[in-house]
Amino acid sequence: MEIAITKGSRDDAIEIRRADGSVAVTRFPGKGPVPHDAVHYFVETGMGLARGFWGLVAEGMHPEDIAEMAKASGHASAKRAQVPDAGIVELLQVERLVECFEADLWSGSGDDQALIGIAETAFASSHVPAPSALGAAIPAIRTALTRFSCDWMDAREGHVARLHWTRPDRSLNENED
Repeated sequence: MEIAITKGSRDDAIEIRRADGSVAVTRFPGKGPVPHDAVHYFVETGMGLARGFWGLVAEGMHPEDIAEMAKASGHASAKRAQVPDAGIVELLQVERLVECFEADLWSGSGDDQALIGIAETAFASSHVPAPSALGAAIPAIRTALTRFSCDWMDAREGHVARLHWTRPDRSLNENED
């Protein structure tokens, strides 16, 4: 799946071209130095999570429908804290990790143990387990995000970042056979 994120002044345009030829287009408001959906990309690919935001988009869901699906399936927030449906566990894990990596990126990067501690608290509040490979994946995700963020922040409005999503063979959350 090809993802094109176009830098805007207030929000970013996103165009997705799936392997089956279908296209989805959306916009996401700018918040922070890099696009939120780009952080999703680096977290999901770095963790090998197949059913996070981009995995669901690759399966055919429109990006704007994912938040509604998560709410209906028990997305844990301060107002809706409950155990989520099993089908959205990776989506929630990814969202919590994205928030942690965004804070890490915005603060100039902390140490891995601090990020893990914050993530574990976030997972607990969303009633989802921590992905098993988190500690090992942090350095590569941080490096990829730093490289992307330097390019993105230096780019002018209208710049297009192109990302290629390949679905992992299987989720890192699945039990070993």
